[in-house]
Amino acid sequence: MSGIEIVDGRKIRIRFDAKKCIHSRGCVLSRPDVFVPNVQGEWIHPDAATPEAVAELAHQCPSGAITYERLDGGPAETAPKVNLVRLRENGPLAFHGELRIAGEAAFRATLCRCGASKRKPYCDGSHAAAGFVASGEAPLKGSGLLARRDGPLAIRPAANGPLLVSGAVEVVTGTGKTVNRSTEAAFCRCGQSGNKPYCDGSHVKAGFRAA
Repeated sequence: MSGIEIVDGRKIRIRFDAKKCIHSRGCVLSRPDVFVPNVQGEWIHPDAATPEAVAELAHQCPSGAITYERLDGGPAETAPKVNLVRLRENGPLAFHGELRIAGEAAFRATLCRCGASKRKPYCDGSHAAAGFVASGEAPLKGSGLLARRDGPLAIRPAANGPLLVSGAVEVVTGTGKTVNRSTEAAFCRCGQSGNKPYCDGSHVKAGFRAA
């Protein structure tokens, strides 16, 4: 009912949250022996790879749909040294950091910026059907180095408005260039801003509605 599958191996436990998955298929393409596609019944096999390999698969999952717990005393996932938000081409904002999203703790999350998701603030893949267009290569802005690049990153969806982000974060393009650095930002989540990825107030004219 929760949409969460929990599968224990001998040395590692995998949790898969289908509601967060944006179907990037990185897990299946990287290790089809661990995440076996197109089968009936059991499809997650933690013991098909080392615990370290399984952990790395989870770290590469942008949405946080895959998480893990080491059962062998190995290290748990930790926050990165640099808080990032990656601009996915024609898709969501992929955050990686010590996240607090409307009170929920996470290290990885893909948040809707097209306005069409049924699971706001999370992306549910609706951008594809909506024909959402937003470059992953936003113009570079002049910004100085941050005094601190990690630490808590609070993300609060404003009612009928943008994602309000508080904490050190660096905006990165799809090709890895740093667009901007800030400690306070408002990211568009209505899909209408003329200054993507940032909010420019277009949600008011567009009549955007989201709790």
